[in-house]
Amino acid sequence: MYNVVAFICGLIFGSGLTISNMINANKIQNFLDVTGNWDPSLLFVMFSALIVTWVGYKFILKKQHPQLTEKFFLPTKKSIDKKLVLGSALFGIGWGLAGYCPGPAFSALGLGILDAVYFMIGMIASLFVFPIVSFLKIGSSGNKI
Repeated sequence: MYNVVAFICGLIFGSGLTISNMINANKIQNFLDVTGNWDPSLLFVMFSALIVTWVGYKFILKKQHPQLTEKFFLPTKKSIDKKLVLGSALFGIGWGLAGYCPGPAFSALGLGILDAVYFMIGMIASLFVFPIVSFLKIGSSGNKI
């Protein structure tokens, strides 16, 4: 049942991204172009997502546990370290350059958008590169910002 509900939630999320046209890489890049052809629609999508998430958390966290599992899986780390800042920066740079992040890329793949295929190849390749460069120990304990 858990997998069925997760699949349905993924379909709803992907449908929302598609309906709002967030699977269009130009839409994201135009949002970042504040001095040119600025498109504020991403701001409205993000704001709507924040409201839905905030309301959902307020409602759900009043329960003792989720409906389909024994406990909540919430982040326990509260500090900001170099690893978090670097990872966020790399994510943002990649999102701005490609116009995709993983959610919209999966939705775009479902529609056969070729740019999303290139993005996914790069994303999957980065999963193999990370262990190679992780020896740098960026953000090891004690390196809080």
